[in-house]
Amino acid sequence: MLSLLSFFRWFQCICRGVLYLIAVITDERREGKISKEAQIHTINTSKTIINDEHSIQEAKEDNEEHPSLSDFEEKCPPGGEDSVVFYTTSLRGIRKTFEDCRDIRFLLESFKILVQERDVSMDMEFREELWTILGGRVIPPKLFVKGRYIGGAGEVLQLHEQGKLKKLLEGIPSSCMCTDCDNMRFLVCSNCNGSRKVFAEKEGHELCMKCPDCNENGLVKCPVCC
Repeated sequence: MLSLLSFFRWFQCICRGVLYLIAVITDERREGKISKEAQIHTINTSKTIINDEHSIQEAKEDNEEHPSLSDFEEKCPPGGEDSVVFYTTSLRGIRKTFEDCRDIRFLLESFKILVQERDVSMDMEFREELWTILGGRVIPPKLFVKGRYIGGAGEVLQLHEQGKLKKLLEGIPSSCMCTDCDNMRFLVCSNCNGSRKVFAEKEGHELCMKCPDCNENGLVKCPVCC
């Protein structure tokens, strides 16, 4: 009897041990499966993030390589909706300003495009026009393309060095030499021969008056290219 009871207890212990061992193995397998799925999910998520970052970077680089005029502030000079307008000066009084204007002029000429060059030293009207557009007493050079403000010498040269300026100038007509003014865009006033004075007789007396046709420099805009 004692022996049978001992055997029964021993058998119970064996069964409990086996059940415990099965439970432990099952839990370990379940945890291993979850861990493996978590690792796969983490890897997939990382790949997705990397792909997204790569796509964003590619889009950013593509935008930098192919700039659009819409990226620039809309400020349109009179008559500059579909053309290039370049405000400059031919005065050498301020060396830095003169050299900046010369550099941008040379750069634009290299593209062989049609440019409306407006010399603020040749006509005060151009200076007032530029100040009105930019809202202050700014100095040239200033470049506008199809009604968008591109910037001064620093900004334009930087765009050229990055290979972006050519893209912004697409669609601009090719330049040609004006037969009347040789692209100087001004002619000596034929009414006063550049003197800014005309003479008229009134009641037997000769009067000297300011010429109504020319500007402060005795010049008139070329009717062909301006």
